[in-house]
Amino acid sequence: MAGSYNRIILVGNLTRDPEIRYTQSGKGVTKFSLAVNNPRNKEETTFVDIVAWDRLGETCNTYLKKGSNCLVEGRLVIRSYDDKDGNKRKATEVVIDNMQMLGSPRDRAATGDDGGGYNGGLAPAAARTGSGGDAFGSDDLEDEIPF
Repeated sequence: MAGSYNRIILVGNLTRDPEIRYTQSGKGVTKFSLAVNNPRNKEETTFVDIVAWDRLGETCNTYLKKGSNCLVEGRLVIRSYDDKDGNKRKATEVVIDNMQMLGSPRDRAATGDDGGGYNGGLAPAAARTGSGGDAFGSDDLEDEIPF
């Protein structure tokens, strides 16, 4: 029998500021929506609900703003719930475990982003590449990464 694989990678712009809430146990959960354009049909846009938990959620809430361009990576989740009238509903979301802010420094300054990224507690990209810069060996971005 073949295995299963549930992995989503999206690049888009936030349609609204992230909203953070806390569970009764104190875990942070941040929700926002990404507008993702179809590369073959520029007029087609998909709006995807994104959920980030714990430190990643707090980071998204701190650094992302409406209009921010970012890459998110996670898994597709379809959950069922009862609305306040007792009707069965379904919600489709992407629960992320990695987020990278994109765009030029000028774009990030206009939206309030500082250009960093967060990957759920994994080592920063510079540490994973074995150099002081990005995966392509550039040291120009080193001063812009907040951690």
